[in-house]
Amino acid sequence: MIPLVRPPRLTPGARVAVVAPSGPVPDDRLDAGLDILRGWDLEPVVAPHVRDRHPEFGYLAGTDADRARDLEQAWCDPSVAAVFCARGGYGAQRMVDLVDWQAMRRATGVAGPKVFLGYSDITALHEAFATRLGVATLHGPMTATVGFLKNARAQDHLRTTLFAPEEARAIRADSPHARALVGGRARGVTFGGCVSLLAADLGTPTARTSARGGLLCIEDIGEEAYRMDRILTQLLRARLLDGVAGIALGSWEECGDRDELRALFADRLGGLGVPVAEELGFGHCDGALTVPFGVAAELDADAGTLTLDEPALV
Repeated sequence: MIPLVRPPRLTPGARVAVVAPSGPVPDDRLDAGLDILRGWDLEPVVAPHVRDRHPEFGYLAGTDADRARDLEQAWCDPSVAAVFCARGGYGAQRMVDLVDWQAMRRATGVAGPKVFLGYSDITALHEAFATRLGVATLHGPMTATVGFLKNARAQDHLRTTLFAPEEARAIRADSPHARALVGGRARGVTFGGCVSLLAADLGTPTARTSARGGLLCIEDIGEEAYRMDRILTQLLRARLLDGVAGIALGSWEECGDRDELRALFADRLGGLGVPVAEELGFGHCDGALTVPFGVAAELDADAGTLTLDEPALV
């Protein structure tokens, strides 16, 4: 796995497009998030269908085609410096194959890459940006989510990553539960996201086929131990994790007993023979840190750190 092209950092006055590739976006949360971005001296631009609701399925923000066009048009707009997702939920997998990736690739070749930010269900798009565009992305807090609106630590780390990324090269857990499941250090290129989405993405046109040389960063929410077992077993059986260099585990909100999960991770991942670090502070948790995907880094499981070779953004 090789490092991907890093987008430029943001500067005051930059235009930021907000899109909704997945679930419906509450108006009050969206408005509050936009106010925060304006307070950072950014100019947020809401895509045309962000406030839509799907006519049949209430768990989707607008139709699949409209959500796809919003993402495509935001990325191809030369006046936009970044594309932020409003929230996750479910829906990215329904629209990802409707996106004109060739048009987005052409736009990237002309104007260069730009920041793409999201997590949770947006994992499917992180994979697509890697395989179709070769662009590094940011796994971090989204504009209309409670984790962004109500947590200063999440806001501060994201803001630092966007504007002064050299100050956010060392990603360190501050959880009392942070420790090494398997000790050691590993070097590789970061990738990952919501692990259930990675498993669901296997075999699709935008999924990667190998994690060789990668540092896998995974987290999830609301998955009981037996479902987590099934997800990890699927990744192993599909041979996706063959050659992975190391694994960073994030948060596991509403996923059951911590000790049971720890035993499960040891059972399913310990046999890979690579360093595995627990509780690195990213994902569906309070104060979630922003982790870049597609960037060369070193994982120190014993120290509980992920240190980027270069800043996430140039």
